[in-house]
Amino acid sequence: MHPSELRSRLSGVIAFPITPFHENLSLDLPGLHENLSKLIEHPITGIVTAGGTGEMYSLTPAEYERVIELTVHAIENRVPVIAGVGFGQRVGIEMAHAAEKAGADGILIFPPYYPNADEEGLIEYYRSIAASTELGVLIYSRDWLTFGPSTVERLCSQIPTLVAWKDGQGDIRRLQAIMNRVGDRLLWIGGAGDDMVGAYYSTGIRTFTSSIATVAPRLSLRLHELGSSDAKDDLAELLDRCVIPLFAIRARRKGYEVSTMKALMDMVGMNGGPVRPPLVNVTEEELDELRVILGRWEKFL
Repeated sequence: MHPSELRSRLSGVIAFPITPFHENLSLDLPGLHENLSKLIEHPITGIVTAGGTGEMYSLTPAEYERVIELTVHAIENRVPVIAGVGFGQRVGIEMAHAAEKAGADGILIFPPYYPNADEEGLIEYYRSIAASTELGVLIYSRDWLTFGPSTVERLCSQIPTLVAWKDGQGDIRRLQAIMNRVGDRLLWIGGAGDDMVGAYYSTGIRTFTSSIATVAPRLSLRLHELGSSDAKDDLAELLDRCVIPLFAIRARRKGYEVSTMKALMDMVGMNGGPVRPPLVNVTEEELDELRVILGRWEKFL
């Protein structure tokens, strides 16, 4: 898929599927295929495979490539498939090659392993990974990576295949400053969580990545519908009742953004399984809290 086509097709809900594991922490490929087959029945706009919610950092190179291959096979060209890449420059390039070989339509570049790196090194990290493939590139700004407008502008000038910016921090003031500087050079994607849809859509963004779509695509799609139609009161009510309580649990421990979604998938009869260390599974008490949240999602399941 040409980068310009990839960009044109990403409007709405981009799903962030989990990668299911068996109880012995081995990869559950049949479970992944079943999950994806159910997910693609809904009008999502794209899928990020082997990303943060997909436990990219826990996958071996062979598992990583297999997950992408299976995702591409299950989706059958119905929506773009975007693969997460990262770690360091050389590993990131190898992952980009593997993603392209496996049939992905684009790559989402995560921050490198080295926190608070120098700006020149960061720009070269992104530029070299992007230059190693013909796939369209999305950059994921998250964790310690707090680029300002001028740096994003430099990235745009040096990476012609850069098509989108995924914000994973929820700093609306910073994001608006970047958007004002760069304009429509990039597609802007809300990526800090489903609970941020109201804030993102108030800036004119109309695409967000959703981990909730893994479990309840109809809920994610409803958030997009309400945000796009500027139905602020209805959106606020839905967020307050169905989304914010989940994100309160997710915020309790590092990695719970994955653990909670896997637990919810198991509860609705899909394939989640445990997380791999160093992530931890939710507690029994928190499972009860998640069941209460699922009760509020009944009409969306």
